[in-house]
Amino acid sequence: MKSKSFRIFWLFLATALLINLLQSYFTPLIFDEAYYWYYAQNLAWGYFDHPPMVALMVALGSYFFDGELGVRLVSCLLSAGTLAVLWATVDDPRKKRYVTAFFILVFSMALLNAYGFFTLPDTPLLFFTALFLYVYKRFLTDTSAGWAIIMGLVMAGLMYSKYHAALVIIFVLLSNLKLLANKYAWLALLVALLTYVPHFIWLYQHDFVTIQYHLFDRPNAPYSFEKYTLGFFVNLMAIFGLTFPWIYLSLFRTKSTDTFTRALLYLVYGVLIFFFVSSFNRRVQTQWIIVTAIPLAIITFRRMMHDEKINRSIITAGLINIAIILYLRIGLVYEELSPVYYETHGNKALAKEMKSKIGDTPLVFINSYRNAPMFAFYTGNDTYSMNNAYYRRNQYSIDDSELRLQHRKVLYFSRRPEKADITFTKSNGGTFYGEFIENFESFRKLETIVDGPIRMDTLKELTLKIHNPYDRPVELDKLRFNVAYLTDFKKVKNAILIHPRPIDGQLLALPPNDTTYFKFKLPAPKMKNPSYFRVGISDNGLPFGLNGKNTEILY
Repeated sequence: MKSKSFRIFWLFLATALLINLLQSYFTPLIFDEAYYWYYAQNLAWGYFDHPPMVALMVALGSYFFDGELGVRLVSCLLSAGTLAVLWATVDDPRKKRYVTAFFILVFSMALLNAYGFFTLPDTPLLFFTALFLYVYKRFLTDTSAGWAIIMGLVMAGLMYSKYHAALVIIFVLLSNLKLLANKYAWLALLVALLTYVPHFIWLYQHDFVTIQYHLFDRPNAPYSFEKYTLGFFVNLMAIFGLTFPWIYLSLFRTKSTDTFTRALLYLVYGVLIFFFVSSFNRRVQTQWIIVTAIPLAIITFRRMMHDEKINRSIITAGLINIAIILYLRIGLVYEELSPVYYETHGNKALAKEMKSKIGDTPLVFINSYRNAPMFAFYTGNDTYSMNNAYYRRNQYSIDDSELRLQHRKVLYFSRRPEKADITFTKSNGGTFYGEFIENFESFRKLETIVDGPIRMDTLKELTLKIHNPYDRPVELDKLRFNVAYLTDFKKVKNAILIHPRPIDGQLLALPPNDTTYFKFKLPAPKMKNPSYFRVGISDNGLPFGLNGKNTEILY
């Protein structure tokens, strides 16, 4: 019996892996995957939005295969690994009779299914969460230096995957505060921190740009019950589909009978409460709570083995889920079979058309860290995302992509039909308006600094510092300046031209690798009580950029 269940388990797992590999090969990239592929072109210990694990995954897979399969290979392997670890974590001897039920449960989880082949930071996050829980369970029964070191390495893997991993570690710790007096638990923490040092160094070298963005600079919007809090509850259902009532029923019926089960419960309830509270401040994205799928898979599978009614209900609803998911997965590949237009559709064909008409001409996109890597992947051309004052910073803001395009002929997608030299239309009807620039030159890395906060009612002249990080002077006659006023939610409301006066009146250019001082008057805002302002720079008539940090305004 054991041998038969063993063979059935590995048959299911191998079939799932094969399906995911085939899906990976035939499905065009989604925009986020293209962005992470772009990360992987220059491996580093960190990136603007995320830690480096997702880039390493792409680089490893691309070493063995070209194209989409290379981007997704490691994701497919980690997904299979996640299921194997989940199975190993459940040590109930009755599980050998529920192999099929286990796979119906995990295959029916919509997002867990998607992360079976998409390469996103959540894919390694799910794998390392499952592995962390498995290792923690072993650590509880064999509290030794060996398991402590392994647990420390797994914790580092968690944190190298996504910053949300901190919640996994924190809530497991809160479930067992006796760990604070355990020398081996401290050893695990020390190993994790030492392993994470390279990323800490990267953050320091880049002025903690990732932390700064996620905690302080990310734009928000006024609270909306429908979009924020109600949306949070919709997400709780969406990550599981039709099986959600029985999954949450299994959660509610599970009691904290041992230390490991308490860790599972703390992890689920902790993450859900954390993001429920967050929903009163910002929209909670569905993938932010996907980590709960790991402990809930364990909790639910345990319940299925003890409650035949729940088992039958999940199998029935799960099979319907799986049928829907399979249909949608086919639609990712074949646009004509998809009930909706999805982001895998149209980009590959459009890139082929672009390549045939413009050859190797570099592509410059306005405000699109999505399009720039997507068309770099499918055309092989150099691309660049030029971010203006109404957008947000991203990896293109801190890397050298701008430098590769200087003084070259580029196709600039201006979004202005009247300026278009050439147009391209996607299958969904979206149009790209391309304008050729014969000698492209931009200075997006110029940094404007205004010390604050400032009081609007006592304002006279302000000092503006402009740092030029380039190795050559930047002529002032190529630059224009403005002040962008922002709301309390860091949204730009209006922008007004200004004319800063160099303290050195004879200044004609910003000296290289140096900071220059100017004086300017803050113009009267055309909005009521702005909360922040920042100074932007337009280079050679291009849109004003994101050149400075937000300066707080006091009243």
